[in-house]
Amino acid sequence: MVLMSEEASLVPIWPVFVVPTLQVLSDGRVRQRREVFDAVAEQAGVGAEARAETLKSGGTRYEQRMGWALSHLSKAQWVDRPERGHYVINDAGRAALAKYPQGFDYALAREVFAPFWPQKAKTTASTVVSDPAPSEISDPIEVIEGEIDRIEASVGEELLDRLRNSHPDFFEQAVVDLLLKMGYGGPAQRGRRIGGSNDEGVDGLINQDALGLDQVYIQAKRYKEGNNVGREPIQAFVGALHGFNASRGVFLTTSTFTSGAVDYARKVSSRIVLIDGAKLVDLMIAHRVGVQEKQKFSAVEVDEDYFA
Repeated sequence: MVLMSEEASLVPIWPVFVVPTLQVLSDGRVRQRREVFDAVAEQAGVGAEARAETLKSGGTRYEQRMGWALSHLSKAQWVDRPERGHYVINDAGRAALAKYPQGFDYALAREVFAPFWPQKAKTTASTVVSDPAPSEISDPIEVIEGEIDRIEASVGEELLDRLRNSHPDFFEQAVVDLLLKMGYGGPAQRGRRIGGSNDEGVDGLINQDALGLDQVYIQAKRYKEGNNVGREPIQAFVGALHGFNASRGVFLTTSTFTSGAVDYARKVSSRIVLIDGAKLVDLMIAHRVGVQEKQKFSAVEVDEDYFA
């Protein structure tokens, strides 16, 4: 599965799915929700890679946006739900399909669907008026996740700065802690920092089994931004692995890797995983290493099973 921000997403915004959904339903057949999703994906040209994009809250981005489109079609009474999870077009939907053949963008969706949004009271100096909630144009879950992404991007920058300015011993231990938190080393947390002058070219070791028959070696380079890791340090790490008769290693850095380093790691017989600074802080945030959870959010929806 692939996680992506809205800006980088291959999935169209939900208003794009309005007309394709009406087109799929235009034959008058009653279709189950999953059948609608699959047919609209084909109609709108949403490929397998786009459909595989996931949200942090779980589920796929495509299904989330399609659900939002169906919700608006239902609120506008352009489709009917003859039974739970099933949809059929009605006369209003056919009229809409004829009226908006050019499709929808955010601006048109706001204009057309705003009357069907929940109204939010707003007090002025002389009276009380109702306005649609400004976030209604976007999927609220994606709005929240977008803001969380911005928070995490800021925290990631601070994490990277602190790692670059930390003591080498601290950084080496931090990457060992991360791999253990990711599940390497098993429940017994079989991993340790080696480091020091006699480290023989490696900074840490993870034992995947209790007897140490399956081992992963670690190299950690605390470099400043712009001081990228070239081919030579990767070659040295591979040589160190051969000295331990090992075939797998993880090379982590606070900078990034040159194309020569990446190409060499890809071709060498040993299995070398390269983790640059951006990926490193993403993993630390995801696995809560060096960060703590500040606040949790939850969202609710109607329980269709309860009303079945």
